[in-house]
Amino acid sequence: MVVVNGIQKNISYQRCTRCISDNTCPGITFDVKGVCSFCFLHDKWVKMYPNDERGNVPLQAMIQTMKRDGKDKKYDCVIGISGGRDSTYVLHLTVKKYGLRPLAVHFNDGFDNPVGGENMVNITKKLGVELRTITSDWREAKDLKISFLKASVPELNEGTDVGIAASCYGVACKEKIKHVIYGQSFRTEGVKPVSWAYMVGDYLNDVQNKFGTVKLRKWEPENPNYHLGWKELFYYSFIQGIKAYSPLYYENYVRKEAEEIIKAEYNWVYPGAHYFDDLYWALITYVHRVKFNIDFRLNAYSALIRDGQMEREIALEAVKKPYVMEDPRIIDLCLKRLSITREDFDRWVQLPPKTFHDYNTGYELMKFLRPGIKLATKLGMFPEIVYDKYFLCGE
Repeated sequence: MVVVNGIQKNISYQRCTRCISDNTCPGITFDVKGVCSFCFLHDKWVKMYPNDERGNVPLQAMIQTMKRDGKDKKYDCVIGISGGRDSTYVLHLTVKKYGLRPLAVHFNDGFDNPVGGENMVNITKKLGVELRTITSDWREAKDLKISFLKASVPELNEGTDVGIAASCYGVACKEKIKHVIYGQSFRTEGVKPVSWAYMVGDYLNDVQNKFGTVKLRKWEPENPNYHLGWKELFYYSFIQGIKAYSPLYYENYVRKEAEEIIKAEYNWVYPGAHYFDDLYWALITYVHRVKFNIDFRLNAYSALIRDGQMEREIALEAVKKPYVMEDPRIIDLCLKRLSITREDFDRWVQLPPKTFHDYNTGYELMKFLRPGIKLATKLGMFPEIVYDKYFLCGE
């Protein structure tokens, strides 16, 4: 028996012979040699986004486009930052290597790790970059987190994830900036199954309508709040012409080397774990383990193994130990901030597990339009990796 998304499946346990992903990951398949489908997706993306001299061509084209569109303006791009390693290093690259003039945007919904906050202040001050913090309405942020606990789905940080992206688009729209940069890399973060990380505003709004007690403020182009559904994405992408980029796709991004650079130049301090610039991940990690049998380390460590940044044997030993983020003291702090009792929390954790398929997310329409979406990627309207993440990553 294998537990997948909290549901027992009558299948034999299997782990990839190349990475450490196993069949607790929904939708995973294995070839005759035991190599998993996520490894093959990784290899496909490596060819699509080379991080050697071949990748320098599209990277330089991206940079020159930003400089051209930013001419005679105060900023060339918006960059989302959290104080974690990835976004800090990307901000470093954006200024020092690419020669761009970014506006740094941070979204705060009440669970920031103070270490991450210090990191953001240090680097933006040192680089002379404006840091603009978008602070959510606490009533909305708090209610959203409780709503997703009641919804019984894995995406317990949906509000934060949507809020980050919406804030970046809203600021870009307000400042007439055409480009948004994110510090993401499939080579270090891995390939999450879509049923673990389905992010779209329509999903958030449906869950909030069903379980929330606070009505979310309405969408405004320059102040989208938590609204970033398909129609809002269409507005920002096609009406406003705002494009999003992940330059780390083309960089030879080695985390240990990047960490040495940002520690030396900006006094960067490790928050304690990946994602731990957000303290709420202590609670999320606990719920993932006890309710869904989800461990994001499988994805992250597998990515590092594929990229040669981690030994498989070391990763296998590491995942046997409790995740450092699952700190009972921080979990208690999160519950206190949410003003909920441990009894209510435990009751919600014990609810039958669900996925985004149980809610109105627009995904069924996406599946119907799948051939057209595939054609759009071939025409270059948006990256093929977006198609792969929604349709080939463990539905």
